[in-house]
Amino acid sequence: MPKMKNRRVAALIETSRGYGRGMIRGVAQYCREHPHWAVFFRPQGLGELPPPWLKDWKGDGVLARVANRMGAEAVLETGLPTVDLRGAFPDLGLPHVGSDNQMLARIALDHLRERGLRQFAFCGLRRGENAHNDNRCDQFVQLVEANGFSCEVSQEVTLLRRPETWDDAQTRLAKWVKSLPKPVGIMACNDDCGLEVLNACQFAEVRVPQEVAVISVDNDEYVCTLSMPPMSSIDIASERIGYDAAALLDRMMAGETPTKQSLAIPPGSVIARQSTDMLATDDALVIDALAFIRDHAGDGIRLADVVRRLGVSRATLETRLKAVTGQTIHREIQRVRIENVKSLLGTTDLPLKQIARRCGFKYTQHLSRVFRESTGETPIQFRGKSRDFRKGP
Repeated sequence: MPKMKNRRVAALIETSRGYGRGMIRGVAQYCREHPHWAVFFRPQGLGELPPPWLKDWKGDGVLARVANRMGAEAVLETGLPTVDLRGAFPDLGLPHVGSDNQMLARIALDHLRERGLRQFAFCGLRRGENAHNDNRCDQFVQLVEANGFSCEVSQEVTLLRRPETWDDAQTRLAKWVKSLPKPVGIMACNDDCGLEVLNACQFAEVRVPQEVAVISVDNDEYVCTLSMPPMSSIDIASERIGYDAAALLDRMMAGETPTKQSLAIPPGSVIARQSTDMLATDDALVIDALAFIRDHAGDGIRLADVVRRLGVSRATLETRLKAVTGQTIHREIQRVRIENVKSLLGTTDLPLKQIARRCGFKYTQHLSRVFRESTGETPIQFRGKSRDFRKGP
């Protein structure tokens, strides 16, 4: 069998954010499985220009988080197969691997709806600065409106990338936050933006999460725990994005032409923190029902058990629960069970049979069917994706 040709790959990915570091872990995982790769890499921040040596570098391919036009030109001038990991400039014609914005919007809205919220907003970077984030905004707005609600939008966050003082930026964002109808659930385009929203709430003396619940994207632990209060965020599966981008680049270096211009990777789940720890209702019956379901979903409870525990008719409880959360009693029980299954799959080595019993399923076959209907993949597939990429380099 002929020896596989070594591949020299430049990884131009920032280390200043958890998202970039996660991608690097995914690339490292691919390298461990494909030792013919040699990666040229240096720690850097997002937006830094590619290193000078890239111009005359005799490599085979590039993985890049293209953040600006100058960086894009430097990468394109190499003439090497390149995979873009940011998607800010689709007109470049580079194949892009990134997050599935439609699924992100669905997860964010479901999380906010489960807290009884009926008023929503999106906060992101200035329109036109990043096409991928613009799409994230559009997906959230469309989904909110498809569910019969309206969505306020602010795409004026600069994150101090322009000549603007922090006070000016905060004053402008605080004014927007204060103008929103309350209580409101805000989806921020990423953790950096979410941190600015929470700072603006503090600046405007708006209570979080009682008046404003904030959920962001990326789950950068440093940023999410730096905010006050700590911020809920969606795990964007950056390790898998890095791994799949490396796999795509390997095929391109072997002469394959990508069949798709963009590859959208399904995100993980919400890592809930205090910024969304609320329930937008004064209905004590609904509050008690949700608490009972949360505490006993793993005991195999059914709809009748919840109704019996609350001492009201099924019709009464069903109507009031759906008015607050948009969920039926049965779907809420299943939702909590599936979230518990996800947690155990990703953090333990328990066999599926034990997980099923702990989470209220009598049979593993039933668990597998419900899990696949909910997530689009089997429990084994989910465990592989959520755990293999967390091992780190």
